[in-house]
Amino acid sequence: MSMSILNNIPSLVAQNQLAATNTSLQNTLFQLSSGSKINTGADDPAGLAIANGLQANIAALNQSAQNASEGVGNLQVADGALSQVTSLLNRAVTLATEASNGGLSSSQLNALNNEYASIVNEINQIGTNTTYNGTAVFTGGNLSIFLSDGSSTDAGSTSGPTISVGMPTLSSPNIGLGDFATGTLTYAGSTDFATGATVTLGGTTYTFVTALDTTTADEVLIGANQQATLLNLEAAVNGGAGSGTAYSTGTVANTSAQVTSVYQNSSGDYALSVQSLKAGTGANSIAVGASTSAAATWGGTSVTTLTGGAGAAVDLSSASDAQSALTQIESAIASVASTRGSIGAAINRLNAAVNVMNNQVQNLTSAVSGIQDANVGQVVANMSKYQVLEQTGIAALAQANSQEQSVLKLLQ
Repeated sequence: MSMSILNNIPSLVAQNQLAATNTSLQNTLFQLSSGSKINTGADDPAGLAIANGLQANIAALNQSAQNASEGVGNLQVADGALSQVTSLLNRAVTLATEASNGGLSSSQLNALNNEYASIVNEINQIGTNTTYNGTAVFTGGNLSIFLSDGSSTDAGSTSGPTISVGMPTLSSPNIGLGDFATGTLTYAGSTDFATGATVTLGGTTYTFVTALDTTTADEVLIGANQQATLLNLEAAVNGGAGSGTAYSTGTVANTSAQVTSVYQNSSGDYALSVQSLKAGTGANSIAVGASTSAAATWGGTSVTTLTGGAGAAVDLSSASDAQSALTQIESAIASVASTRGSIGAAINRLNAAVNVMNNQVQNLTSAVSGIQDANVGQVVANMSKYQVLEQTGIAALAQANSQEQSVLKLLQ
């Protein structure tokens, strides 16, 4: 090979090798500091795509497990409330059994009946006021828990990633305590309720106002529209959400009537369904045990008729009534037990789903680790190798640069 001073080929070779060594050393240091062997898309494009997809699955599964856990919490609240209802019904059995015995005075039967009435009212309160995260539990609809692994549903598939649990409507009539009269109250007017309009349900007269007077009981706030006003009336009758804002502070849950739903009928009129809770009297009451229906009024004008049939008052006012009540109470206990069984089965299903998802997360995390995690032992060995190569490369470059100085000896 001829001697030349214009191009130092060995130096260029040494520079190229040193640059490659520095790049490899830098990548090794990245892996060692991050713990991951894929730090950029260029490191492993296919591996990065697979790892990112698996990580999305893991994120969806973790949140789905949280969704299921929240669903379990909701159902456990319902089960706990139903457990209390069972305790109340067991006390009602004791009262009805005692009242069924002959020889009790009227005052003693009245005391038993009053306690029984308070038990019925408390069951209705539990059904209305039991909430989870600010939402009513006993809605009569479905509790939907969304579970997904982040993958799309197959085309044409009818099975979705949602578990639906039917939630009961909890009230004394719903669990079979009594044959209660029911009716529908329809507001057919084109304008909203006027201030001072009244409606009487279960012996209680409710007055509609645009501003509540906290010193006056049984006032209902007129809402933004007819439906909103009826919802406020529902809250007042049932003693539900909205106390202090939808109706006056002095209003308490109606012990003679309950609103079961507010809806818009086929004619476009807003209506509410009403049912009795115990015997009521008066021109505008829902009469249990009577054959006549009662008219409801808005401001004195009859709007519709409550069309409930005659019902039997469930109370302990006599030994024979108490014996009838005892049969219904035992049936109610069986109904509540059946509902608790369904809720318990749903809790077990959700817990099983959580276990499956946690197992999936474990396996997917292991797969991601195999793709993305750096082998620390190998990375440390590579770092030592590249550090040695860097030192030898620098030495080789120095020798290559000094080699051309030998040409000067020819000029001596």
